[in-house]
Amino acid sequence: SVPPGVLPLCRQPPAWGRAARQCPSLLQPPDLQLAPRRAFSNNKILVELDESSGVATMKFKSPPVNSLSLEFLTEFCISLEKLENDRACRGVILTSAVPKIFSSGLDITEMCGKSTEHYAEFWRAVQETWLRLYSSNMVTVAVVNGSSPAGGCLLALSCDYRIMAENPKFSIGLNEAQLGIVAPFWFKDTFVNVVGHRIAERSLQLGSLHPAPEAREIGIVDELVPEEKLQEKAAAVMAQWLALPDHARQLTKSMMRKPVLDRLVAHREEDIQNFISFISKESIQKSLRRYMEMLKKKKG
Repeated sequence: SVPPGVLPLCRQPPAWGRAARQCPSLLQPPDLQLAPRRAFSNNKILVELDESSGVATMKFKSPPVNSLSLEFLTEFCISLEKLENDRACRGVILTSAVPKIFSSGLDITEMCGKSTEHYAEFWRAVQETWLRLYSSNMVTVAVVNGSSPAGGCLLALSCDYRIMAENPKFSIGLNEAQLGIVAPFWFKDTFVNVVGHRIAERSLQLGSLHPAPEAREIGIVDELVPEEKLQEKAAAVMAQWLALPDHARQLTKSMMRKPVLDRLVAHREEDIQNFISFISKESIQKSLRRYMEMLKKKKG
């Protein structure tokens, strides 16, 4: 399904094939009947494809915070693959259907008190999600309509363009250091490619979460837009990118991103083993348990 000369997508683990067959299609919502749209959904993500523009919207709908669980990551890859294989689709907008949050990042419960087999399966799903999104042939636009720490930030960074709601209460960043964990090299590489080495180094060491105005200033996001105008702006940006011939844009994207992608592909199993070794340490498990307790108290 990938045109010659464009980055190949990594082979999909068998579990995703099984999950894909279980995903039910939804009938088109009544308010979308006027436009030539197709919608499909699973538990965590709603996808709407506007065939007239060739643009799909993937809305994260996994309350309370769109955490990146194994189920979410699996469904994300399935949805993205469906769009990649659909000739009617040339671009995709990622956004959230949950108020005030884009995505809170990796689901802590997937990394705490589980077996090494589970850690391996989970981390392979995290890798696959990034590999598919970062190498996508489609134009990818993130509409960050809420806070987006850690893995949520990575999803946005992996897109071609980032628009964030103009709200100083919303923040974004790779804040893993605050949790006592370390952002993997490919998170770091993606961040450096967007903001440059010095800003990335400082932000990663401090585990910084940048309020929207600061995120725009240092280049994590490309634009700030009032919340009510996010979709309008995303459509305008998408139209600008889609005005170019697909093959020229795709080959340029491949050329720019291939070294970073190749590095993970070459070290994928090693990266999984490093993750298992790190996350299994009692000191790390203790930090994660403490963080989960803190979250429970906040909810209480």
